[in-house]
Amino acid sequence: MLTLRKSQERGYADHGWLKSFHSFSFANYYDPEHMGFGNLRVINEDRIAPGTGFGTHGHRDMEIISYVLSGELAHKDTLGNVKGIPPGDVQRMSAGRGVMHSEFNHAPDRTTHFLQIWIEPDVTGIEPGYEQKSFPDADKRGRLRLVASPDAAQGSVLIHADARLYAGLFDGAEKASLAVDPRRLVYVHLVRGELSVNGTRIATGDAAKLQGESQLVLAEGKDAEVLVFDLAPH
Repeated sequence: MLTLRKSQERGYADHGWLKSFHSFSFANYYDPEHMGFGNLRVINEDRIAPGTGFGTHGHRDMEIISYVLSGELAHKDTLGNVKGIPPGDVQRMSAGRGVMHSEFNHAPDRTTHFLQIWIEPDVTGIEPGYEQKSFPDADKRGRLRLVASPDAAQGSVLIHADARLYAGLFDGAEKASLAVDPRRLVYVHLVRGELSVNGTRIATGDAAKLQGESQLVLAEGKDAEVLVFDLAPH
């Protein structure tokens, strides 16, 4: 079964310095029908205005992934990490028993556009951790590149959760398929462009939720960038 969630159905918040679309209930956006999907809890599509950002704040017992689309995200945390996250990089922060961090756009004239993703961990109270890796476009072109997993397979970042995250770029005749355990959940989030998911057409910001499926087929892309989550059911 495939369920479509259109981009315009997401929650939206405009804080001036921050404009954010919420795929699931977050902060002042509450929708009991969209509290998460399996152990995927948050996908926020954030745009941070030049010279602004999130001040120091805390997290606990959550796997947090940042996926930058344009601009650069400056990260600083209580683990001693001071990093710049450019497009193509995937950053993972395991909040564990507690971590404080800030995220800023230091550019004077360019918006930072990124996805903030939260996945519920399968262990709690662990030592906080940080990891950042670059995945060039060539690795994602016409295929699904594993970028986060519970076993760091294929050079992916390690998450302490029963979930796998893939990223792909598709245009024209490029096509990819992924075998799926029908007992698990699959969430497809289209970052940009257009794409067919198991024959269903989706556009920028749309999502497809798959349940009871044994295969995922992505095809007929039009400048498409996509994230695919293979998730443990709740």
